[in-house]
Amino acid sequence: DPSQLKAFEAAQDQLSGALSRLMVVVERYPDLKADQQFLTLQAQLEGTENRIAVARRDYIEAVRQFNTEIRTFPGVIWSKLLYSDLEAKPTFSAKPGADEAPKVSFQ
Repeated sequence: DPSQLKAFEAAQDQLSGALSRLMVVVERYPDLKADQQFLTLQAQLEGTENRIAVARRDYIEAVRQFNTEIRTFPGVIWSKLLYSDLEAKPTFSAKPGADEAPKVSFQ
């Protein structure tokens, strides 16, 4: 669904902005780096970035399989017979540079 895809991209943009603000806070408070809770936060951020990457990869693969199925034999026949208005789904197109996680320096 294009609206859900746009919402997902907006959420990723918000995450990038939050990470940027967090970097500024860390630079202002150097003793924060040694706190165990902050180390836990770092691990959670890494896990979140990994889950986003996995979800994006899974979505791209599912759309590729769907589009291939409705365009090739025998899937094209079934899609025309059962779902006359079925169209290919748009693939995920991220902004340039979005494939890299935001650089956060905890120094």
